[in-house]
Amino acid sequence: MTCQNRILKLAVSGTYSTGKTTTTEALSLWVGIPRTHAQTMREILPEVFPGKALEDCSPSELFQLGLIRFTERAVRESAMEGSFISDGSSVHEWVYGKARMSVGINPNDSPVRRALRSVMVAPYKKVINDINEAFGAVVKRHAKKTYQEFIHLPVEFPLVKDGHRPVSEEFRALSDRLLLQNLDELGIKYHVVSGTIEQRLTRIAEIYGLKEVMPLEQAVAEGKARVAALHQAIESDAQAAALRRQMPHRHRRLWQRRAGARPLEESHARGR
Repeated sequence: MTCQNRILKLAVSGTYSTGKTTTTEALSLWVGIPRTHAQTMREILPEVFPGKALEDCSPSELFQLGLIRFTERAVRESAMEGSFISDGSSVHEWVYGKARMSVGINPNDSPVRRALRSVMVAPYKKVINDINEAFGAVVKRHAKKTYQEFIHLPVEFPLVKDGHRPVSEEFRALSDRLLLQNLDELGIKYHVVSGTIEQRLTRIAEIYGLKEVMPLEQAVAEGKARVAALHQAIESDAQAAALRRQMPHRHRRLWQRRAGARPLEESHARGR
């Protein structure tokens, strides 16, 4: 039975820099199935913690970002009617948090800095782990109820070293294993699909009997262009945040107060 004859709620899984966004953008364009996603941590960060770098966030702040991301994802998925392709899944929010607790909040820290962070967190580690496991139960329940199948993208491409995402190869390997372990635990069927973007899309279409609605080359080109534009916007925000962190402390606090008030002011303006 092909996707044209049934509803398909498909999540595309994989850790950082595995090509999830490019794959889902191009696949959605190619076969005409709507795509859904949640904002990245780095997109959410400027609104929630203005002027702060992701690697400087505390465990509680990372948990807050993960919870916001999960909520946004769940709301967007619930609004989808019929089939959809999800860029990532609710499980990702939990796995990334669990991996950071294992390899360190900032996996790129030096051994000395990582040891210091570990000592600082040690008194609260059990509480943090308990809260994270409770969060895990919620997101896994959501995954079980929401996604019919997964496409998992293995680690094939080099990590994008843009200087703004606190991720290491150790972190990528661990989160990749955790993602697959949890899919096995949940009993959700998945297919590991590798190769170039074109090879991935062709294989996914074969698995589910999907029919193209535009030429493959066009879908891939448009998908890559969308992702490039997104990355450029995120990098611009990250660079602006880095400049703000170099401000004198007094000026930075003033900017943060003004930035914190802006969403409320904008919401009032939209309501008028």
